[in-house]
Amino acid sequence: MKQIIYIIIAAIIVVWFVFQKFKEHQLKESRLSVIEFKKALRQDKIQIVDVRTVKEFNTGHIKNAININVLSQNKFKEQIETLDKNKPTYIYCRSGKRSLKALDQMLNSGFVNIYDLKGGYIEWLK
Repeated sequence: MKQIIYIIIAAIIVVWFVFQKFKEHQLKESRLSVIEFKKALRQDKIQIVDVRTVKEFNTGHIKNAININVLSQNKFKEQIETLDKNKPTYIYCRSGKRSLKALDQMLNSGFVNIYDLKGGYIEWLK
């Protein structure tokens, strides 16, 4: 009986590890350079989401971006549910840290084509 429990625990650990590696890979593949991001924004029928605070958004943002603050957890979850999960979605923040968090949450919420601006708005302005 103990052997079965150990095998089940080991299997759970292996599955969890594989899932984490897959998730890491998926996050890495979803991050775009400024050049790749700008090229992608030329497409029709896309969503651009600025996940910074309202104050940051008001100091400047990428054209046609909507502001959904990732730091307001409940409101963020609510607001992303209003977006089309199948439509290509491009997200960014100031430096790339918060948008990575948003990317993870949005992938977990079922977004299919979602991309993050590596380096954030700081890189965009360079």
